[in-house]
Amino acid sequence: MNGYTIMTIDDESQMRELIRTFLEAEGYRVITATDGVNALSILEKESPDLFVVDVMMPFMDGFEFAKEVKRNHSTPIIFLSAKGDEWDRVNGLKLGGDDYIVKPFHPAELLARIESVLRRTYQNTKSHDLLTVGPLVIDADAHTILMNGQELSLTLKEFGLLQLFAKNQARVFSREQLLHLIWGEHHKSTERTVDTHIKTLRLKLGAQSHLIETVWGIGYKFEV
Repeated sequence: MNGYTIMTIDDESQMRELIRTFLEAEGYRVITATDGVNALSILEKESPDLFVVDVMMPFMDGFEFAKEVKRNHSTPIIFLSAKGDEWDRVNGLKLGGDDYIVKPFHPAELLARIESVLRRTYQNTKSHDLLTVGPLVIDADAHTILMNGQELSLTLKEFGLLQLFAKNQARVFSREQLLHLIWGEHHKSTERTVDTHIKTLRLKLGAQSHLIETVWGIGYKFEV
């Protein structure tokens, strides 16, 4: 766990679960709500560190929720919207939003935006996020991975794969799950793409390539 709690508010169950799955794999605690009214009721018992809020929702949309929550909270907000109109972006930022992402988006983009907002908001109050697993030291903030003290030169996808594996030791991921979590919901890649990235990642791990194990007929797992 990296210590942060994120509330995602969206009336689309598939979107809520996509965000929850991806963020929990990254070590975040995730709370979900179906709309602004539901979220406000949850806030009576919970104090998230960041809101990921869909703009277009029934009962209370994202902008109305922002107006309400900013009366009593300084918690940062990232808006999600299928509308990329400049007026919506400007309005969201005027209401206290810290960022605005247009759907559809890549989960890795959302993660990068979340990390950026959290860093700006809590850099002096939360501890640096380091994960040590066997010979690896993963610095999520600096986006670096050291192996036996030497930094690995990784692509964005390779970093995402290795970080996901390290945070979920011994868990078996199918190729389709890895595509969904690292390449995103709207990916156009094939399972062969995962195999290719695993091959290059193993080459870069060198003598530690055995850490990524093939589970025949299913996918891959990481185990020290």
